[in-house]
Amino acid sequence: MLELSEVRLALDNGADEKRMLRALRRSVAKMLGCDEAALERLHVRRRAVDARKRDNVHFICTVRFTSADEDALFDAAPERVRAHLRFVEADAPAFPAPLGARPARRPVVVGAGCAGLFCALALAHAGLEPLLIERGDGAQRRTAACARFDATGELDPESNIQFGLGGAGTFSDGKLTTGTKNPAHRLILETFASAGAPREILMDSKPHIGSDVLPAVVDNIAARIRELGGEVRFRCRMTRVERAAGRVRGVVVESDGREERIAADRVVLACGHSARDVFSMLADGGFELARKTFAMGVRIEHRQAAIDRALYGRAAGHPALGAASYKLVAHLPNGRSVFSFCMCPGGQVVAAASEPGGVVVNGASLYARAGENANAALLVNVVPEDLPGDDPLAGVALQRHCEQAAFAAGGGGYRAPAQLLGDFLARRPSAGPGGVRPTYPRGVTWSEMDGLLPAHVIETLREGIPRFERRIHGYTARDAVLTGVETRSSSPVTVLRDRETLQALGAAGLYPCGEGAGYAGGIMSAATDGIRCAEALIASLA
Repeated sequence: MLELSEVRLALDNGADEKRMLRALRRSVAKMLGCDEAALERLHVRRRAVDARKRDNVHFICTVRFTSADEDALFDAAPERVRAHLRFVEADAPAFPAPLGARPARRPVVVGAGCAGLFCALALAHAGLEPLLIERGDGAQRRTAACARFDATGELDPESNIQFGLGGAGTFSDGKLTTGTKNPAHRLILETFASAGAPREILMDSKPHIGSDVLPAVVDNIAARIRELGGEVRFRCRMTRVERAAGRVRGVVVESDGREERIAADRVVLACGHSARDVFSMLADGGFELARKTFAMGVRIEHRQAAIDRALYGRAAGHPALGAASYKLVAHLPNGRSVFSFCMCPGGQVVAAASEPGGVVVNGASLYARAGENANAALLVNVVPEDLPGDDPLAGVALQRHCEQAAFAAGGGGYRAPAQLLGDFLARRPSAGPGGVRPTYPRGVTWSEMDGLLPAHVIETLREGIPRFERRIHGYTARDAVLTGVETRSSSPVTVLRDRETLQALGAAGLYPCGEGAGYAGGIMSAATDGIRCAEALIASLA
């Protein structure tokens, strides 16, 4: 099979799949100097928007195809084209094959976020019939719990935007991007697509699923685990990990008000970055934890049409483009940085609290990304040296303090504090909105961000945000809305594990996994770590 990159595609040919493939076939044949009939099984491997020149926005594609004589086709290609042409093997990603014999005790996976879900799926494919437990609800009931919180302020601490099937990623934009490369990525994308995600995720350079589609997708993945012999339990919260002689012996769980001990000598801990009770339980039990760098900040909202015009120029609004997205970072002379995170085109700011008396914001988009506003987190790192003392849970304490301060500033009822960007930069509180209407569902209280986050975070935001104007004209518009606080972008804790076996230090058979354990950051990396832990667990059985 041959792969050709840097194939240009006009926007008008990108909205319809059949038209796109016809146009690409013509372009590839022209670039190679061959007949279109010589190109067989042509498909798009990757499609990205090239908006470096706003007066000439187009797609750049990578195309794969076969031919009766691929060697001759390669040799005959012009030299300038051959630089982007290569031989590749057809992808055949697969989950682990079934083992010959199952262990006496089935593995237990704690947490059904993307790490736990894909770990359990891999173990189920291997014939190990895992038990997957999740403190929150399945997709349908969890969606109802989130909607009830948005409408009434009635928070369910066990089933919310942070907890439940699919984890925190389910009610986000569903972005499937990652800064790393791993063979598992294709397998993860294909698994999502086979579970009902849009097929475009297999070719888009910035794939996303959408928070309206993801619940059904993760529900289908859970159903597949059951089909393969696994068990999935909801409303089942782990309260203790038992170990003896340096090895895991089981877990204690609570379900329907009853406590149960589950014997297990292999446990995957994929609890998510908001399972603070789990972190405290591990610390009290003598498990080895460490502080890690995490980030805090605010959500910023602009009109999506303004972002589209700034990034796409005259092409803004073209049906093949959709809503524009961005990724920004500013490195400051003091060594600090401010960066955008989880940018949600055409989305909304969501209420992401999981504890009573705390306000947490996050962002989400539906699949269509058709909302009026664009939003993104603007974050600043908090490094271990920024925290007092030596408590490994000091970052958790700081998060909670900021969330409670935001709750108080919002005036209760999980209203969020908000401030216009112009007022934030001028160091004055805001009295009301401008042209950008905040989308946070519980409503906002106009105030100021000062005092809600560490001083170094506030000052780094003030110094760094104006630098983004160089990249996106109009980014520092006075009426852009800041909503606070965003504290849950990643875990402030690492559960230490051996680099080779992926087992927790001092607790053989325990596999810390995913975002909560400090080894991932986003849907793709969490799912990848879940598969890695499953493979390590399977290797330990061999």
